[in-house]
Amino acid sequence: MRTDAHGRGYDHSAAYYASDEDLLSVVVPFLLDGLEAGEPTVVSLAPERSELVRSALPRSAGVVFTANDDVYARPASAIRSYREMMAGFVADGARGIRIAGEVPKAALTTSWDWWARYESAVNHAYDDFPLRSMCLYDTRDTPRHVLDDVARTHPFALTAGGGRHTVGDYVPPPAFLAEPRPAAPLPIESTPPLVDVVVRTSAEARQAVADANRARLSAAEFEDLLLSVSEVATNAVRHGSPPVRLRVWADRDRVVVEVHDTGAGPTDPFAGLLPAPDRDLGGLGLWLVHQLCAHVALRRDESGFAVRLVAGDPTGA
Repeated sequence: MRTDAHGRGYDHSAAYYASDEDLLSVVVPFLLDGLEAGEPTVVSLAPERSELVRSALPRSAGVVFTANDDVYARPASAIRSYREMMAGFVADGARGIRIAGEVPKAALTTSWDWWARYESAVNHAYDDFPLRSMCLYDTRDTPRHVLDDVARTHPFALTAGGGRHTVGDYVPPPAFLAEPRPAAPLPIESTPPLVDVVVRTSAEARQAVADANRARLSAAEFEDLLLSVSEVATNAVRHGSPPVRLRVWADRDRVVVEVHDTGAGPTDPFAGLLPAPDRDLGGLGLWLVHQLCAHVALRRDESGFAVRLVAGDPTGA
């Protein structure tokens, strides 16, 4: 496994572009180097940029193109999918892997909090694979605070023609993930909640959400939400500190649920993104929740710990 100055096997780099020409100047050399080395090489970009890259590569290039909306539907799912894919490559004898990808544009707005956690956590989650990856960001429409987080979650940056340098702002995952990272408030949260109660069991929490539901969710979406509420409420009752407060907002497009207790929350910095090593402390449930809901936000402050779940449209528009 390749290592670098950080003693890591995973080479995690950011790359920035402001035009199609910029994009190709940094992506194409990266991919061709991987193909020349005989490495499995994967591209996961928006369709229009995938086609742009595909057209710039030799027809015989054996690059795998995947739909980024599928891969990057949720951070925990992306980690699981990539780990499974890379394990398959390694089992087939790969000694190096290349991936060029980008999170969906929607991730740069109301859901950036959990994607910032993703960009940090993968430095640990992918470190047992011989992976070299490029995370692309368009500087024309990426907010400044997102670019700041990108610089703090990527040890390296790639530039046109294969240039590469160490990023001085990089913060190791345990420190970055320990920082307060509140989610952007959704407009619906500025209205009075439909439910605001203290619950003592997960059954009470599920029933309160079922009674408040007015969104046009599919049966599967609503069942996933109820399962998620049950997992989060169970964690709060068993491992948090009372009282456990449940609040619910709902409209035609989404249901938002917040479960708050007065405890400190999980100590695992990777909570929700990776299964916890100690399954007795609720880490598996929170990991499951991160794969079922449209958005999950964790908040820790002087009042305690809260988990916000969104089912339906997570943008709040």
